[in-house]
Amino acid sequence: MTLTQVPRSTSQHLLPAHPEPVAGYDIHPTHPLLPAGAIGLGHDSLADRLAGATRVVIDGFGGVLWEEFRERLNAALTARGRVVAWRDVAAALRPPDEVEALVRPFQGGDDPVFGTRFTGSLADFFDPAALRSIQSDPAADLTIVYGSGAALVDWNALLVYLDVPKNEIQFRARAGAVRNLGSTSVEDHRAVYKRCYFVDWPVLTAHRATLLDRVDVVVDEQRPDEPAHAEGQQVREALARLSRGVFRPRPWFEPGAWGGQWMKRRFEQLPTEVPNYAWSFEFISPENGVLLADQQGTVLEVSFDTLMATDHRAILGDCADRFGHSFPIRFDFLDTVDGGNLSVQVHPRPEYFRRNFGEAFTQDETYYILDCEPEATVFLGLTEDADPAEFRRELERSVVDGEPVDIDRFVQRHPAARHDLFLIPSGTVHSAGRGNLVLEISATPYIFTFKLYDWVRLDLDGRPRPLNIERGFDNLQTDRRGATVRRDFISQPRELAAGEGWRVIHLPTHEEHFYDVHRVEFTGTVELPTEGSCQVMSLVGGDEVVVEAGGLRRTVHYAETFVVPAAAGSLRLNSTTPAVVVKAFVKPGRGPA
Repeated sequence: MTLTQVPRSTSQHLLPAHPEPVAGYDIHPTHPLLPAGAIGLGHDSLADRLAGATRVVIDGFGGVLWEEFRERLNAALTARGRVVAWRDVAAALRPPDEVEALVRPFQGGDDPVFGTRFTGSLADFFDPAALRSIQSDPAADLTIVYGSGAALVDWNALLVYLDVPKNEIQFRARAGAVRNLGSTSVEDHRAVYKRCYFVDWPVLTAHRATLLDRVDVVVDEQRPDEPAHAEGQQVREALARLSRGVFRPRPWFEPGAWGGQWMKRRFEQLPTEVPNYAWSFEFISPENGVLLADQQGTVLEVSFDTLMATDHRAILGDCADRFGHSFPIRFDFLDTVDGGNLSVQVHPRPEYFRRNFGEAFTQDETYYILDCEPEATVFLGLTEDADPAEFRRELERSVVDGEPVDIDRFVQRHPAARHDLFLIPSGTVHSAGRGNLVLEISATPYIFTFKLYDWVRLDLDGRPRPLNIERGFDNLQTDRRGATVRRDFISQPRELAAGEGWRVIHLPTHEEHFYDVHRVEFTGTVELPTEGSCQVMSLVGGDEVVVEAGGLRRTVHYAETFVVPAAAGSLRLNSTTPAVVVKAFVKPGRGPA
């Protein structure tokens, strides 16, 4: 298998083993925390790490191309004179009908998007007696048990863990190369994603966290013919430093039905053979990774979940007990510049969210306008005289006859300007109009969008996007209308503190938001405390700033997102020219609502 033969359906390029530095926004932000030569590449050098063992356990995340990996590693070990016996832990999975019965209550029936978070563990997918029956082969020099869940055999053996980024899992699923845990059939990639989100990823993430302290070798499998690998202890030490310093997650990008051209024009590393870019997953923690590099520039990606498992208390600070291993805040871009309007939508209220989806905290959002065209607008709140019953009838009529709805009769449209902050607590009807580059600052949940109206258009694959009118109206707060919206749902900035060459502007969020937003405007140097909370930040004005925190230092470019953990205590921003940084953090004493 060569790089061009990797089963993945996307226009995005594979992460290179040695990313080239760029002068501006970097889609491959690395953290050079490992010594020279610490990261190996390929199956031959991985075989050298394993060649002296007699038993090896190779566990890993869902989405790994297990058989290709086994075939190549076996060839490398055989070339070194080892006689290898392979044991596939999938042989100990419960029968497919039992697995289906196990997960069915969490799959949301016929709902194409939503299910409920699985409450069991990875061990529930396996037959304990079948796991115990997996034994070494006395005729072999080396016995390897492999597959997702392999560590459940509980051998005293060298432990290897294979990871693969969530975006690559989705690209592979679109190409029909990924099956869900315990499934024998390949489903439509949308069904695979729904099962992954609600079942596979939670159990595999929890399982990986239990292994982290004892993993001997970490493998990044996203380049199947050139996996990167490093010693587990060196990776843990690097992650421990990040959990107290400053880091930038690796973003990833997707086109969409309403996508625009701003990112496509500005971010030079992005492929241009796509119609648009709708999203940048700047920092949506369940799906991002961080890139560790050695002193030779070779990179290995680990999931952000792995960083959280290393020391979530150092990262989250005072809110660690309230959020556990879930990072609370996300930053992402919504690009409608020369694109279209987002769908008109509503997010679930807290109790509805817990009852229907099993999630701890809901999708409370804000729209920070990073850039926009002169006539750009944001839809937010009902008009003063909107009749919710008539609004619903019009939406349902549009579904039947395919005719447009006059949305301005029902939803307010507000002018948008750079650095505006629109407040969107759950239950508030909203949409970003065309002409905006929105930095969405939000609570972390990100798929729970009840679309009421999508402008009678098809997705990029030629299919209608699912609407959720009934769920939306179950959550719509009908009192958020008229002048109340303009007063309470568009943030009114005020100066919070100032000094020579700097000032901090408070952009108050809604009382239901557990996070707050500040804007820091400065030239020269400004030092800011973390005050016991993680700080999620983005450079929204100026070309670049240097950030120093926890003994680490990195240069951040315009539009890049970065994180300073609570344990850093403080951070220093340096810029020789005027710069603006927006930051979000958990309000003191606040947690899931």
